[in-house]
Amino acid sequence: MPKLTIEGHGTADVQTGTRLVLAIRDSGVEIGHRCGGFGKCTTCRVECLDGEPNRMTEAEREKLDAAELEGIRLACQLTVDRDMSVRALMTVGDQPWEDPGPQPAETIEPEPVWLDR
Repeated sequence: MPKLTIEGHGTADVQTGTRLVLAIRDSGVEIGHRCGGFGKCTTCRVECLDGEPNRMTEAEREKLDAAELEGIRLACQLTVDRDMSVRALMTVGDQPWEDPGPQPAETIEPEPVWLDR
């Protein structure tokens, strides 16, 4: 079982294949997912400190390019398949939100088309 370390919040065992946004939430961090986990809003952005996956979804690449964001990943477009260490960059505690957003599905949406990073 992979270990997920969230900077400032500790380490947890995560079932392989769990969406990163859900693993972070289940670890007690109210990471943003204002679009419901569809890779459209970038509020689930994380900085990968260690264990960054070598691939990304086409939806993630398009959104990061359009927003001109570099050095981050979208937690809604990643699954935990290895030990990882991340920094959650937008949470309910540091944004003017009452809640993190609509509940993301258990699987990546839209249907992932995988690209090499």
